[in-house]
Amino acid sequence: MRGLLVLIGLIAIAVVVMMSLGMLNFTQSSPGSLPTVALDVKGGKLPTIKAETGSVDIVNTNTTVTVPTLEVKQAPAPAAK
Repeated sequence: MRGLLVLIGLIAIAVVVMMSLGMLNFTQSSPGSLPTVALDVKGGKLPTIKAETGSVDIVNTNTTVTVPTLEVKQAPAPAAK
């Protein structure tokens, strides 16, 4: 039960972060209505909602990088006294 609550909390936090970064946008395209109640009950209408999500493109390119060469020289041995 605790795990489920943690998962729901993490999903809610992710949705809030994505909305604040502009990666998730909800717009209501048609309004909803309540059902009319008379002698016969007619169902209401749910609002239609469109969700726009951001996208991330990953591109791989081959490039040549020049790497500096390194020369290692030993220090001269100390002179004997």
